[in-house]
Amino acid sequence: MFTHMKDLQFEAKPDGPDAAFARRLQEILGGKWGEMTVANQYLYQGWNCRLPGKYKDLLLDVGTEEMGHVEMIATMITRLLENAPLSLQEAAEDNPMVAAVYGGSNPAHLIHGGGGALPVDSAGVPWNGNFITASGNLMADFQLNVTAEAQGRLQVARLFNMTGDPGVKQMLRFLLARDTMHQNMWMAAIEQLKEDGLEEMPVPDAFPDSGDLTEQFGYTYLDFSPDGDAAEGRWASGPSPDGKGRFRYEGSPRPHAPEPVLPPGDPRLYGTNPGMAGRAADRARSELT
Repeated sequence: MFTHMKDLQFEAKPDGPDAAFARRLQEILGGKWGEMTVANQYLYQGWNCRLPGKYKDLLLDVGTEEMGHVEMIATMITRLLENAPLSLQEAAEDNPMVAAVYGGSNPAHLIHGGGGALPVDSAGVPWNGNFITASGNLMADFQLNVTAEAQGRLQVARLFNMTGDPGVKQMLRFLLARDTMHQNMWMAAIEQLKEDGLEEMPVPDAFPDSGDLTEQFGYTYLDFSPDGDAAEGRWASGPSPDGKGRFRYEGSPRPHAPEPVLPPGDPRLYGTNPGMAGRAADRARSELT
């Protein structure tokens, strides 16, 4: 059950309108790594979680907070669109420079949204439910959540440098601070899973033993580049992070199976089969004779 407080978690009020920046701000609302994605991702992970208690509460608490961020950004976009010109002529009436800014705005904000935010990214592409992942494995999901927060924070930081509006910058500072918390929080949750004995690396931990294949391939870095620079990486020598093996390096990896030769396909599928070449040659010879 959800309840809605009319107050925002943090102020979302620009010092002045800016329709062009409203378009850019759409990325952290309806983009792949935007707030609509993380809000729904955490909520679905929580709803799908089979462990009652702290992990389920963590996911639902953060998903609910992120939904509040959706409201903040939507409010900021709507305020940035205040008094946006409806035509190029209107934009250029007072200042020709305004026309250039008008050219960077998103017409859909006015045509579809009536001067409000939309569930789209900065290019106007609609938000997609395929952006979210809720696998049912907490270790796998928490690792993806770290990535989601890092990508979202990166985009917020870039947007911060694209505006001079003090009010917008203050809201972005708040989002950056919360993303900092969330990145650290998911990394702490990963360690908590290990401490509780629920999951280990790699994911999934409970997987049939692959025996000799794990020994041969499970910790071997295969270098397909000619210069061999990757051999200097932490991933090519020394103990592995899961504590179950040691990395080794293999330059110029060799194949472990011969070239595949596929049998002819079902002729009813009208594919180009190996036998076709022989039949074509036979026809050519018969025509010559």
